[in-house]
Amino acid sequence: MAILGGSGYAGGEFLRLALGHPGLKVEQVTSRSWQGMPVTLVHPNLRGVTDLRFTAPDELDESDVLVTALPHGRLAGEFERVRDRAPYVVDLSADFRLRDPAAYRRHYGHEHPAPAELDSFVSAVPELYRQRLGGAGRIAGAGCIATATILALLPVARAGLYQEGRDIIVEAKIGSSAAGSDAGASSHHPERAGAVRTYAVTRHRHVAEVEQALPELPPVHLTGTAVERVRGVLVTAHVFVKAGTTEADVRQALHDSYEREPFVRLVRARRGIHRVPDPKILDGSNYCDVGFELDEGGGRLVMMAALDNLVKGTAGHAMQALNLALGFDERCGLGFTGLHP
Repeated sequence: MAILGGSGYAGGEFLRLALGHPGLKVEQVTSRSWQGMPVTLVHPNLRGVTDLRFTAPDELDESDVLVTALPHGRLAGEFERVRDRAPYVVDLSADFRLRDPAAYRRHYGHEHPAPAELDSFVSAVPELYRQRLGGAGRIAGAGCIATATILALLPVARAGLYQEGRDIIVEAKIGSSAAGSDAGASSHHPERAGAVRTYAVTRHRHVAEVEQALPELPPVHLTGTAVERVRGVLVTAHVFVKAGTTEADVRQALHDSYEREPFVRLVRARRGIHRVPDPKILDGSNYCDVGFELDEGGGRLVMMAALDNLVKGTAGHAMQALNLALGFDERCGLGFTGLHP
């Protein structure tokens, strides 16, 4: 396999996972800025694990699997050049996440350079698209905040617990490695994004993916706030539920959606300090932890979801989706459980 654009966080994280995958072999990693240099100069965590060197993007070879990790907007403009380099293409950018060209234009402010290709990609959210991912030749990685929001709201949508006509409010706390690409900060310098700040008050682009994945829901409004972490997303979604909804109804909805999902864990603790999802214990893992609290008197359900934005929010769910496409066990290469303390 080859990774096109492997010097950034997303490409580096996919490389880390691929090097530990029993069924994949990375033959090539490209970077225009670092061509000829060892990949460990950019990804020092891979010292002693690989002796690969970056090659120029123009020297991209054919391969069985091509993973593209270019900056948002880059691949769509040159997709015709690379689309036939591999029978399986996995894109980690935002370029092919939306199937509707009109939705892309509305949320990104310009026409998509390759609108005819949009519908050929399957979103890398196995919990929603597992059947379509089997054998899929083109996979689009989902946005990290969108992934957490979708996994928080999917059980509510499937069970029909929400009130019609009552909008859903989502607040996402994110680390600097997630804020960089949307806020304009350099993705290679997380310390520049250390201060707590709101970077997307309204009209967050990831809402488009939530609307596409869960069209039955009332309007979803999303605000993102960067906090003093490098990794991590914590989504808090406020949903007004139908009269008479009980905690047992919510627990059943979560059970029905996630009982057989290997990478979604339900947080049920009622004692101790770990009663809600916490991104700190998910660093490096492909798990998404989901929990809730219901105010039965007020009719408000608070759904919470936490994940590592670079793994379950980017490279990890893309690897999970690629496993399904290639016929591997979807857990291959994704066994790391996170750290505590």
